[in-house]
Amino acid sequence: MRFWIQNGRVIDPKTGLCNVGDIVIENGKIVDIKYPGGKPDGESLDVRGLIVAPGLVDMHCHLREPGQTHKEDIASGTKSAAKGGFTSIACMPNTTPPLDSTDLISFVKNAPASVHVYPFASISQGMKGEQMTDFAALKEAGAVGVSDDGLPVASAKMMRDTLLLAKKLGLTVTSHCEEPTLKDGVIHDGAVSKKLGVQGISPAAEECMVAREIVLASVTGAPVHIAHISTKGSVELIRDAKARGIPVTAETCPHYFSLTDEICEGRNANAKMNPPLRTKEDVRAIIEGLCNGTIDAIATDHAPHHADEKGKGFSAAPNGIIGFETALAVAITSLVRPGYMTMSEMLSKFTCNPAEILGIPAGKLEQNAPADFVIFDPEEEWIVSEADIASKSKNTPYLNYHLYGKVKYTIVDGKIVE
Repeated sequence: MRFWIQNGRVIDPKTGLCNVGDIVIENGKIVDIKYPGGKPDGESLDVRGLIVAPGLVDMHCHLREPGQTHKEDIASGTKSAAKGGFTSIACMPNTTPPLDSTDLISFVKNAPASVHVYPFASISQGMKGEQMTDFAALKEAGAVGVSDDGLPVASAKMMRDTLLLAKKLGLTVTSHCEEPTLKDGVIHDGAVSKKLGVQGISPAAEECMVAREIVLASVTGAPVHIAHISTKGSVELIRDAKARGIPVTAETCPHYFSLTDEICEGRNANAKMNPPLRTKEDVRAIIEGLCNGTIDAIATDHAPHHADEKGKGFSAAPNGIIGFETALAVAITSLVRPGYMTMSEMLSKFTCNPAEILGIPAGKLEQNAPADFVIFDPEEEWIVSEADIASKSKNTPYLNYHLYGKVKYTIVDGKIVE
């Protein structure tokens, strides 16, 4: 039976489509995109006044399963993702144990989920940085990329070998850019860290490793993707590398273009993350990098932690925040409404761009493409409430924030996710 989405404002950054129209779905695929007003030959959903876009793609998140299911599991994490409008997500391998075997990749790939899950395998066995995993076997099991995210790959030789092998196999390499000898600290090294009397994390901890990865991509000709950039210096390094034709792509996260380290003055552990929140100057640079194409994608880095863990005190609490359910709204509120980006430009960072980097069938609206959509009201204002969060964990700095842009429906393979 056919299913029609009717009268929505259809926006597809990949094709440039931006018109009111109807989308016809059959057998989980897009059959046609029509002018509005047709008579449905099947079930229909009238979304007049709402935006219909490709399902969002999160190329960097943490589902915590196996081993850390008190924080999140695949079922709860993908439910949270769907609530935020994501239909495809790529989960990082720093679980317990890490995703370094074909059995574990298969487990994640085949677990019941509300959205499409694309696992990353770890670069090194046990994420110890000593011996590389079997990339070919891991890809065969379902891995779309490799990363030791959460830990930097300290060995330049291992990262060089990773880039070369991953290019041969068609795997995405995501680098957690952090120089191990410079990473100690609690928050950004600046006025706020000094005021609080805590050790700061220098921007150099990120930028030194960004520079290394750029050099390795240059000498190998193999692409590298830089995770969660947060500093003005990183933006400048990546912009220069792209100008020189080096195959580097980059992502940032909503918190790096909407919050600064000033929010840490209250010692709120839900504002503690790695990389840390930076300064107003860094926020401006991240926004500029998104606008001029230096930064290709917006990822959530969804990192759930139990309330007891975040309650250990500001310095002792683990790094990380949840992000699925606020990402789109933060982007609308911080990027689109102030006029930095058009809706289509912003959506490209959540759809076609990350899908292309990952090499997955997502992020576009065209005939025979998967019927994966996010349908949202860009004008609806809402307040972030702990009671409404679908994730097992509630560690977000946006609690009680007023945001614009509310997801109304998430559709995966032609079916509304409840």
